[in-house]
Amino acid sequence: MFTNSQRQEERTGKYGTPRGKYLQELVTQFQNASAEETKEKIVANLANFAYDPFNFTFLRQLNVIELFLDCLTEPSEKLVEFGIGGICNACADPANAALVTQNDGIPLIIQCLSSPVRNTVNYALGALYYLCNASNKEEILKPEVIDAIKSYAAAGGVSTSFSNLAQAFLDQHVPQLN
Repeated sequence: MFTNSQRQEERTGKYGTPRGKYLQELVTQFQNASAEETKEKIVANLANFAYDPFNFTFLRQLNVIELFLDCLTEPSEKLVEFGIGGICNACADPANAALVTQNDGIPLIIQCLSSPVRNTVNYALGALYYLCNASNKEEILKPEVIDAIKSYAAAGGVSTSFSNLAQAFLDQHVPQLN
């Protein structure tokens, strides 16, 4: 699962593509792609790389966090889903979380809470869980956001994952409710 330099070298092999170069190739393919489906597949692939701390430096160097944020403004629900998935995966890291915040990502993530796509909402809840801190909690903990998260916490019969994640958010960031 989580990679280090030695393990990555072993997995890549003598003739394989180093991780940084491979990620650069994905970013270039995304930039050159015109077909929506191709872009969706590439962003999904990049989002899968965003969970591993080994890749965080590469993702920042290649502006992939910003690419994920750009996807949140696209009309394609798949691009939004995979973009917020990548953000959720990456923002457990403080440097990545800071990039999301510095690039005005919080309002875009909050918008994802109203998506009709379950994965998008789940990823938005997870991202907000990691992003909420003393420096931005006023932006995140607005009454309408708390109300939306409360509604997901109360929706246990509809979706256990929404309910559990929303309740964890409330327990962590809105302690006066407990």
